[in-house]
Amino acid sequence: MSTSAERVLRDGSVARLRPLPYDDPLAQQMVEAVQQEYVARYGGRDAAVVDPAEFLPPAGLFLVAEVAGEAAGCGAWRAYPPGGVEIKRVYVAPAFRRRGLAQVLMAELESTAALAGHRSAVLNTGRKQPEAVALYRELGYVPVQGYGVYACSPDAVFLGKDLAPLGSEEESTWAS
Repeated sequence: MSTSAERVLRDGSVARLRPLPYDDPLAQQMVEAVQQEYVARYGGRDAAVVDPAEFLPPAGLFLVAEVAGEAAGCGAWRAYPPGGVEIKRVYVAPAFRRRGLAQVLMAELESTAALAGHRSAVLNTGRKQPEAVALYRELGYVPVQGYGVYACSPDAVFLGKDLAPLGSEEESTWAS
């Protein structure tokens, strides 16, 4: 199993993506940054229940992105519903935004989920995160039925897409 992957961002800097357990201290530092973003935008933390075991390969994956040795972002997927995944905790720290890191994280999440045999991805975000909504739509996500704790929330945005099947010539770095 590979321990990291490097991707070049739009500004030429290099992002190092590492899989970590959800309850790893660095992963939790990034999750707390996500939660603080929710507090600033929505007035409270995310109420969705998360079991750290759901993000362990092969059932899931949690990635931390580092740029120049500094934690810059994160993202994860967990199996949901059968045959698919739910994308969670996609976040880029303010100092690293507008460099393409969110696109890099999403591409890695989608490809590792597809390599693990999943056929679709769903996610939820909110209307007070217009940059996230725009990113997901640019990546081909379309509206889907609401689910989970925010299924009936008027501010929630639920999106999904089919994942492109990846050929066997591509090696899974983390999802197998």
